[in-house]
Amino acid sequence: MRLGFAGLLLFFATNLWANDWSRWRGARGDGNWKAPALSENWPEDGLKRIWKRNVSPGFSGVSVADGRVFLMDRPDKKKHGETERVLCLDANSGDILWSFSYKAEYGDLDYGKGPRASVTVRFGKAYSLGAVGHAFCLDVKTGKELWGRDLVKEEKARVPTWGFSAAPEPYGERMLYHVGARPIGSVLALDAITGKTRWRTGKEPAGYGPPVSITRGGRRELICWGPNYIVGLPAGGGEELWNIPYKITYGVAIATPIYREGIVLVCGYWHGSKAIELGEEPGDVKILWEEEEALCGLMSQPLYRDGFCYLLDRRHGLTCFELKTGKILWRDNHKLTPKDRNPQASLVWVGETNRALGLNANGELVLCELTPKGYRELARDQVTGKTWAHPAYSGNRVFARSDREIVCLELPPE
Repeated sequence: MRLGFAGLLLFFATNLWANDWSRWRGARGDGNWKAPALSENWPEDGLKRIWKRNVSPGFSGVSVADGRVFLMDRPDKKKHGETERVLCLDANSGDILWSFSYKAEYGDLDYGKGPRASVTVRFGKAYSLGAVGHAFCLDVKTGKELWGRDLVKEEKARVPTWGFSAAPEPYGERMLYHVGARPIGSVLALDAITGKTRWRTGKEPAGYGPPVSITRGGRRELICWGPNYIVGLPAGGGEELWNIPYKITYGVAIATPIYREGIVLVCGYWHGSKAIELGEEPGDVKILWEEEEALCGLMSQPLYRDGFCYLLDRRHGLTCFELKTGKILWRDNHKLTPKDRNPQASLVWVGETNRALGLNANGELVLCELTPKGYRELARDQVTGKTWAHPAYSGNRVFARSDREIVCLELPPE
């Protein structure tokens, strides 16, 4: 009887945190959540809140792994000086398990209220990157510093206008940092255990999204989007394999590129979208189509499914278009998130369905259905204050943060 009860507890604990949100954009870094069966009928009085915890400002997205929640913020300058902080909370209670603070002088950094990059959790370690180039590896259980690097001082990394935003990207025994080091090192590969630089690749200054790892012609390759070029970089170090010019106003290379059907898609704010077709050979690269006016994204990575993309266009709202042609099928006329100068909604797929969850800039969580036929809203709830930070999903829970709080809410099962 006792063994049966213990087994039952283990089952529920295992499934509650199944498919944790251990990095930027989920377990695979692609905006797909392997969700349990969830109901599309939400309670009339709103989603059940499990807990709420006060935090300080920051754009850092939330990560969840093994019953722990991770985020970064910037405590009050008058009380704590110029510092950044990594926080680890208990996923069931919201209690602070540990915090790790360090000095970080922002100077004249634009939008300087706090760090931007999500924490990456891997093999019992938490990897962070601050807004002005401080990289740390911390023990997940204790918060103890295992190694730390100042990539600006040590590698001559160039801080972008709005600070470093690309989350550390796992790659084998390395962690990749898109920081624009000089003279070479658009991407730095640091040893995950020691923090030592193992290789460098590319010369393009840093954009705001992490590199995307792909396999092409039997070779590993990294796709990076910087302020002047979209580039293909050799995994393992060296000069770029190819580049497509794309000089962006104010260097706003923000949304993470996607790679599907042999096509790289980038969606910019000022100069629109480009679809780049990659062949088998390193230099077999060409622009498939480009659209400067009708498909303009910003911070939100588009979703892809079955040949179609769903992009939050800055002028027209959520837009569905065909990846191979750029042909627009529909727009939602700002139903998902209100029209704004800088519209934002963090979108993820819910399992293998056509349903998606979006946390919009007003802090509303929206469950919707996205197909080439149109947008259908299923449920909506105000879960937090205004935010640009990406939420995390784990079990049947959502973890969302604003500049004042982080909340944990329960999504009703089917």
